[in-house]
Amino acid sequence: MLKMGGWCWYLSGQEDKLEKHKCGKWMYFFDDQEFAQKICEAAIEAGACYECKCTDMEVQMMDTGVICFYLNGDDIENHYRVIDFMIQHDLIRKTKSGRYYNNSFKFDDQTRAGEYGADFEGKIKLNEFINLETGEHIRKEA
Repeated sequence: MLKMGGWCWYLSGQEDKLEKHKCGKWMYFFDDQEFAQKICEAAIEAGACYECKCTDMEVQMMDTGVICFYLNGDDIENHYRVIDFMIQHDLIRKTKSGRYYNNSFKFDDQTRAGEYGADFEGKIKLNEFINLETGEHIRKEA
């Protein structure tokens, strides 16, 4: 782990595969720093993503934080690895009926452009990869 800029960074040694204008993240919001750090370590150990980070709540003096699992937006297999990891670790919220929320993947270019909150429009959504009712993979035929 590398602490820098109010973040705890976790690197796989393959982070050079991330391309600036293709790179983005799946996110998970948390309120337990120790849990977040363990999840980031586990994601790197499992090969789920090339790099991840979590808010350093102590430095940023916050009650909540975010974990970012980084990958290139066009790397379909990596999307499945991250999503599977998130499902296995119960990191994707569900509705009261048990359906997964249709979370969005966020490109770093969208972050740099200040696209947040209600104005944020995801270009890649969870329902492109899994059935939101069951969590089963959806594979589109080429």
